[in-house]
Amino acid sequence: MLLKDVSRRSALREQRPAARILIADDHQLLADACKNLLEPEFSVVGIVNDGRDLADAVAASRPDIILLDIYMPRLNGLDAGEQVKKKNPGIKLVFLTMTLAADVAAEAFRRGASGYVLKQSAGTELLLAVRKVNRGESYLSPLVAKETVTFLLNKREPFTDEKRITRRQSEILQLLAEGLSMKQVASVIDVKPGTVAFHKYRMMETLNISTNAELLGYAIKHQMVAS
Repeated sequence: MLLKDVSRRSALREQRPAARILIADDHQLLADACKNLLEPEFSVVGIVNDGRDLADAVAASRPDIILLDIYMPRLNGLDAGEQVKKKNPGIKLVFLTMTLAADVAAEAFRRGASGYVLKQSAGTELLLAVRKVNRGESYLSPLVAKETVTFLLNKREPFTDEKRITRRQSEILQLLAEGLSMKQVASVIDVKPGTVAFHKYRMMETLNISTNAELLGYAIKHQMVAS
């Protein structure tokens, strides 16, 4: 009887469908490499190249896990991942990034991440992270100072200054920092150009910023766009 139970459990494990993974990264070559690495064990259901397309892809492909970069055009991975988690709490996020900074890693976990892997890591580490996350565990690359990340998470405070601007303003700032005009930004987020202008000048007032260059510097500092 015991052997039969063991055999039945093994059969159930074999029949369990592979976890569905959606990849979000604006570097197509890297996204394809991740797909090739993961596909023998997992089911890669799609690749998107910017954060704003991620929500539509989630609705269409229904992934279990999203592997996403932090630096993505039109909407950065931190904001995009947070939006996905609010609508789909069961989806697990694994950030794949170049950023070793502990405050960025802490912010990723604060936004709902289950894993944080560095792009300079070996492929075996990415597989390990995805396997752990798929089992309901969390993963933080050993190259990032775990004690510092834990300390920052326990403080329960977001990035310095970022709490002073709204999520909508964060979206607008990224698009402006990427070189879009206020009219173009308005088209992307479906508001009037005057609304974009209002948010821009409110941000500048709140952050005590007086030039577009300073706004760009703020966006880079807060991981909205690549430096």
